Amino acid sequence: KKISDVLQKSAPKPGVPADLQNLLTQHFGENRSVIEMEELKLSDSCFLPANDLTHSFSSYLKEICPKWAKLRRNHKEKKSVVMLVLCSSALRSLELIKSMTAFKGDCRVLKLFAKHIKIKEQMDMLEKGVFHIGVGTPGRVKALVEQDGLCLNSMKYMILDWNWRDQKLRRMMDIPEV
Repeated sequence: KKISDVLQKSAPKPGVPADLQNLLTQHFGENRSVIEMEELKLSDSCFLPANDLTHSFSSYLKEICPKWAKLRRNHKEKKSVVMLVLCSSALRSLELIKSMTAFKGDCRVLKLFAKHIKIKEQMDMLEKGVFHIGVGTPGRVKALVEQDGLCLNSMKYMILDWNWRDQKLRRMMDIPEV
């Protein structure tokens, strides 16, 4: 059996905090000491309620962040975002940006992926203006953070597009590069 055949027949289920904890344990388990692994553990209070697959992306954001207008108004820092959304691909990032129109209001959204946008351009944009939401891929966000183009100090929400499956029916956590 192919994994795609099995996944097509099974119903999608929402992600839970234990999924991320298991992924961290699998990835770092062999290379870290017991003490270092303890530091990687995140309490359940660190997690927002998962989208139970009954909400659209926009309505989910409204539910988890009811005071968005106030957060948006108070955010004045350059090189940072209040909300960071991580997706498995650039196409999925664009899809989510389009679907959050009802939520975002008059905030500025920055595309943080590699498709047709150079990293230097994104760093310049972050330095020049104030952005509220960043939507992108883990690889580009990592590169921006490593080059000090993106500061995560003022970030309040990090949303993982955990349940979405691509054409090969892989979730973000199933892609080895991520």
